[in-house]
Amino acid sequence: MTNDRFLSRRSVIQALGAGALLAAFGCSPATPPQKTALVRAYSRKPWAAPRISMDAVIRVIVGHRPYRANGFRVEHELYDDKVVIHNYGHGGGGLSLGWGSSALAAHEVAGRVPGEAAVVGSGIMGLCTARLLQDAGWSVTIYTRDVYRHTTSNVAAGEWGPFSTHDASKVDAAFLARLDWAARVSHHAYTNLTGSKYGIRWMETYDLYDAPPGEPVYGSFEDLFTYKGDLAPGEHPFGNRHARRMVTMQIDPGTLLRQITADFQLAGGRFVIRNFADRADVLSLRENVIFNCTGLGAAVLFDDPDLVPVKGQLVFLPPDPAIDYMTFGGGSGGQHGFLHMFPRRDVLVLGGTFKPGDDSRNVEAGETERIVQEHRKLFESFG
Repeated sequence: MTNDRFLSRRSVIQALGAGALLAAFGCSPATPPQKTALVRAYSRKPWAAPRISMDAVIRVIVGHRPYRANGFRVEHELYDDKVVIHNYGHGGGGLSLGWGSSALAAHEVAGRVPGEAAVVGSGIMGLCTARLLQDAGWSVTIYTRDVYRHTTSNVAAGEWGPFSTHDASKVDAAFLARLDWAARVSHHAYTNLTGSKYGIRWMETYDLYDAPPGEPVYGSFEDLFTYKGDLAPGEHPFGNRHARRMVTMQIDPGTLLRQITADFQLAGGRFVIRNFADRADVLSLRENVIFNCTGLGAAVLFDDPDLVPVKGQLVFLPPDPAIDYMTFGGGSGGQHGFLHMFPRRDVLVLGGTFKPGDDSRNVEAGETERIVQEHRKLFESFG
């Protein structure tokens, strides 16, 4: 719903023109002048608040981020005549790092003559790895328990921002350099895929704070975010909060995964539905080159105690075409401050759950209520 308190640029011009005409005939406007619209740095649309209510909820889902405090794992291991290349553990940055981390993984076999390769897992890492291998001349089979629609990647909200990937106190400069490289490769790849076909579009993002946010922390890839700026209360419609603005890419995971799957099959790739109980099961594959892109499954399959689940819960509402910006934060504090709103073309996504170590798959009714009501409060200041 468009906020009547803020005028579009065109309305302001029209209002000024009417006032000048009345002044020319010695008249005064019958109503006081209206306030000028708050200027948006990127979008040309007027500000609008999303339509949010419990009655509008159409679906609630739970997903688990595969998090390693010491950073994602991309390396190879030798098992007799087989080589296993690991590519997992990206926390909340999986979609963002898909192409770059998979390029690191593919580089692990750069010196080999292309032949047959197995990719275990059909989430974003498995699909990107498979496509890059195909481009390098490999014949690829993806072995997976679940098709892409049922993977963790498809539960992601979807924004290009390789954050919440590690604990800063537990990584070294070498890892940060790999993260920077992977982020830049992925960013470049996604900019080549923008448009409705892959579900990627540029969009304003607002991080919301109760106090001035201090120095920006974007990582070494700060230059990849555009239209950056800090806004004080009164410079945006989010009430008394402080806002940090940037423009980045929104990613619709369902559209992206579906199209990469189609690209993989068009290039001759095939899927085999198979569940793996342990490492021996994986090593029984006929291919000698195996890419482990199993996400949280790697904790059991390859005995990784550093890999933990972080539970998230997403609430879906019907799409709202008037909304063309994303928000993070703005809740009532603590864990309740962890909110995010993504206006995808198919749905309006609300999130706000971040529970490390929680591997439960049940939807929590109390969390759904909180996410919806906290977001309603966030946009009350729009009027």
